[in-house]
Amino acid sequence: MEDVFIECSPGISGDMLLGAFYDLGVPKKVIEKPLSDLGFTDLYNLEFRESKSFSIRGIKAKVEDIDCNLTKRSWRSIKELILNGPLEEKLQQIIFEVFESLAIAEGKVHGIKSEDVHFHEIGAIDSLVDIIGVCAALNYLNPRKVYCNAPMLGKGFVQIEHGKLSVPPPAVIELIRKKNIKVVPCFDSIEGELSTPTGIALLSNLVNSQNLPSQYSINSYGVGIGNLQFSCPNLVRVYKITSFENSYINQQINPKCEEISIQEAWIDDQTPEDISNFVEQLRIEGAYDVSYQAINMKKNRIGFSIQAIVPIDKKEYFRQLWFAYSNTIGVRERNQSRWTLLRRRGECSTTFGNVKVKQTLQPDGSITVKPENDEVLRLIQDHKKSIDQIRKIIEESSNKFKAFENWK
Repeated sequence: MEDVFIECSPGISGDMLLGAFYDLGVPKKVIEKPLSDLGFTDLYNLEFRESKSFSIRGIKAKVEDIDCNLTKRSWRSIKELILNGPLEEKLQQIIFEVFESLAIAEGKVHGIKSEDVHFHEIGAIDSLVDIIGVCAALNYLNPRKVYCNAPMLGKGFVQIEHGKLSVPPPAVIELIRKKNIKVVPCFDSIEGELSTPTGIALLSNLVNSQNLPSQYSINSYGVGIGNLQFSCPNLVRVYKITSFENSYINQQINPKCEEISIQEAWIDDQTPEDISNFVEQLRIEGAYDVSYQAINMKKNRIGFSIQAIVPIDKKEYFRQLWFAYSNTIGVRERNQSRWTLLRRRGECSTTFGNVKVKQTLQPDGSITVKPENDEVLRLIQDHKKSIDQIRKIIEESSNKFKAFENWK
């Protein structure tokens, strides 16, 4: 299965992203089907045409508003339309999440409830087409993972319905803060809005990671051209890629190699209870593993050495947890590779009934089965047998394994 990489060059907007997906090969009928399902067919005309920015070719998406009533839509009305429309469940969910994130951001910056937000530019038909069309395109491609680089925001002012607004708009700032999106400074020579609220909302909901694979091949790409003229090309590129470490074929190599991040700190000014709570929080948030031990520190104080192994694409998020929920003023961090055997969770039928187990695929192709520890503890209590007896009975009577997930 392929991945998708969205390259902001330098910024992002909904229409540029839509043009790039069309140039990548997503059929127009795929983009327009959910719009038709939601009853927007007679409210717009969508045109894709060849265009250039600084001699670089691409596709410009143009939406013509033919809504004679010039409807201004609220989040309440858009939400009702999405949730009651005949959309595929997965597509419905992502469209809903993009619009909801915009409503929450607008509500936050205006000091009102998201339900009471009335969209202006966002509720216009061109923004509806951009958001729904991009979500439909990505749903059609069905990538394993979506990556993007850090967009530029721009500077200066932008003209909106109520007058001039400084760049970046408040909703963009709130989306970036809420979703922890990395951005880069704007070139001094570029004036204008490089990344729109629609574009940032799409990135913040569709992208899985801003940490690109260390190695990947490009299978195909599409280019979307923007409407504004800058001192550099104004475009978005969308790539179909095969990432070396994450490709489907490589996942079947056993053992497999993956990159992880190791974060650690020594803390001598928190109680054991505080440390225990913090360690548990790291685990709940998705750390692969956490270990800690008491150590002797400066001025003969007893402290704690804490080490967490975390997913490489969430290292920045965990870094924030250290500073927000522990007293440390510094965290050591390094990236490492680790080799892991393929495994999957499931259940086996045994004389005890169905028992949750984990299968591990050994390098020689054999499969080992180990019952989950929580299941073993439950069976010890239920049957008043020793741990060795429980494990032996499970091993001897296990059959009919049912997988809960694929090998990973």
